[in-house]
Amino acid sequence: MAITYEVIEENNIEVLRELCNELMAFQKSKAKVHQEFFDSMNFETRLVPSVTNAKYNYIAVVKDGEIPVGYVYANISAKEVYDNDFATFFDLASVKKPDVGCLSQFYLKEGYRDQGIGSKLIQMSMDWLKNFEDIEDYFVFVSNGNETALKFYERKGFSVSHDILDGFITVLRKSK
Repeated sequence: MAITYEVIEENNIEVLRELCNELMAFQKSKAKVHQEFFDSMNFETRLVPSVTNAKYNYIAVVKDGEIPVGYVYANISAKEVYDNDFATFFDLASVKKPDVGCLSQFYLKEGYRDQGIGSKLIQMSMDWLKNFEDIEDYFVFVSNGNETALKFYERKGFSVSHDILDGFITVLRKSK
């Protein structure tokens, strides 16, 4: 295994198409509530609009040799981005600053989990997020049924805030 980590630019996200689509399929396979919501979720409907709508993006890919095997996507966005036609992700009044940090997507192929690779990706993204002094609130949104991810983020200092969409998503929050 020749694991490398690479931060990529927004115009190079196409390399994540397959991994993002695998993430959506993985989330659907774990879901116990509203599994059908994932039917329309893919690279084009999730990653591309998120990158486009964010003020700042951080995208890191992990490779085994030349093959992408995982990624993390974090962003800085106006808090209003998280109040949309799909859902209101958190109480906007509870966020004092105009922008929030979000660990928006995170995925590692099976066989690469539980080796510290995910922890490294999360640390890289959190280090990037902490560069923004005006950001006081960080969010992670975990799809239902993914208890492993929920526990992982709790170990990283995030706390469960609330559920949305009848339990489809668990919102985790960490303050500066």
